[in-house]
Amino acid sequence: MCMNQKKREGDGPLGAFANAYLSRNANATCDAVPADKAGKSTARRKLWDLAPGAHCPVAGVCLRLEDVKRLASRAGLLDMPRTEYDLHVVLVAECRTRTPLAEQVQRALDKRYETSIRSAHQHKTEEALAHWWDQSIVRSDWAGVFWALLTHPKCSTELEYLVLGQVHMLQHQNGMATRVDHTRLNELASENQRLGKALDSAQRRTTDLAQTHARLMEQHQADMSQMREALIRAQTAEAHAQTQLDELRRQTPGLAARERLVQDKLKLLESNSQLRRALRQAEQALQHTGPYADPATPTLAPLQETDTVPTASAMAVHDRSVLCVGGRQRVVPIYREVIEERGARFSHHDGGSEDKVGQLGHLLQAADLVVCQVGCVSHDAYWRVKEHCKRHNKPCLFVETPSRSGIERALQGLTRISYGEPPCLTPDTELP
Repeated sequence: MCMNQKKREGDGPLGAFANAYLSRNANATCDAVPADKAGKSTARRKLWDLAPGAHCPVAGVCLRLEDVKRLASRAGLLDMPRTEYDLHVVLVAECRTRTPLAEQVQRALDKRYETSIRSAHQHKTEEALAHWWDQSIVRSDWAGVFWALLTHPKCSTELEYLVLGQVHMLQHQNGMATRVDHTRLNELASENQRLGKALDSAQRRTTDLAQTHARLMEQHQADMSQMREALIRAQTAEAHAQTQLDELRRQTPGLAARERLVQDKLKLLESNSQLRRALRQAEQALQHTGPYADPATPTLAPLQETDTVPTASAMAVHDRSVLCVGGRQRVVPIYREVIEERGARFSHHDGGSEDKVGQLGHLLQAADLVVCQVGCVSHDAYWRVKEHCKRHNKPCLFVETPSRSGIERALQGLTRISYGEPPCLTPDTELP
C-alpha cells in the first residue's frame, strides 16, 4: 500500500463519502505513477492512469465533439455511435484503459494544452498546484489547467477529488445557466424580431417622408426659379420703363412744371368748391331769415349772373346723394364741383378700372341719383347700374362726354326728380 493510501485510512477531514472515493481509487493511482529513488513520483500520469471518475469530465470539458469524431476515426473505430451521448459513453469507456483511442486522445490533449503543461512544471508541491487551480478556475479558459493538473505527478487523490467535484458542480451550474441563457435567448430573439418589424416600419415611414420632402423641395425649387425669373423680368421691364420715362422727360421740356401746375389747379378747384359751398349756405341762411333779419346785419354783395337764382336742376338734386360711375380721374374733381354747387352730396366709383365692382352695390343703395359715364365704365359695372336703377325705380343719367359741359348739359335737362317715377334721361343720351 502506498503512502497516500496509508495516510487516508480512517475518517479524514473530507468526510466518509470522500474517504470511500479515495479508498476506491487509491490502488489505481499509486500503481500507475512510477517513483524515483526517494519514493516520489516524477513522471506525468496518462489518461488511462487517472481515476475512473476523471474520464467523463475530461472528455466533456477538454474535447470538442468534432475532435472526438476525428480521433475515433483515426483510431479505427468503424462503428460510430448514432447519438452524441453514445459517442461520449464510448470515449469514456475507451479512455479507462490503454487503447488506440485513448492514446490518440492523450497526444491530442498534450498538444493542445502544451502551454498549460509547461506552466504546471513550475509548481512543485500539492499546495502550489491547488493555489494555481484556485486562480485559474475564475477564468473561462481553465480547461488546459484542468488537464495539466490531473496529469501532474504531484496531484494527490485528495486534490483530484476536490478538483473533480468543482468541475462537476461547474458543469451543473453551466448547464442551468445555459438553459436560462437559452430561454433568455429565445425571448431576446422574439423581442428582436418584433423590434426588427418595428424598425422596418419606421424605416419605410422615414423613406416615405424623405421622398415626400424631396418632392416638396423640388417643387419649392421650381417655384423659386419661376419667381426669380418673374422678378428678373419685372426688374428688366421696370428698368426699361424708367429709361423710356427719362427719355420722354428729356424730350418734353417743362414737364415737371406742367405737372405742378396741374396739381395746383386741382387744389384751386377743390378750394373753389369749398368756397362756393360756404357761399351757398350763407345765401340759404339769408333767405330763411327773410323780413325778420336784423337790420344791423350787413347784407351780402350781389351774386354773379350764374349764382343769382338757383336753377331747376339745382333744386332737383339739392340735398340728395349723387353717385358718379366711371369717368377719367382728371375730371372727377370737376364732377364733384358741379354736383356740390347744386347742394348735392357727391360720391364716385371708377367703374371697375381700379375699384372693385363688388363695392358698387353699397354705393348704389346709398345714392338717390346715378350718373353713369358710359364711355369710361366696364361692362359689368354698366349692367349692374342699369339693373339696379331699373329694379329700384331710381333716376339714372347716362353721359357720353367725360367733361364739365357734358355733366352740366345732362343736369340741365333734369328739371325735377320725382322719386317713385321712371328714371330721368339726359336729352342727348338714351339707354343702351
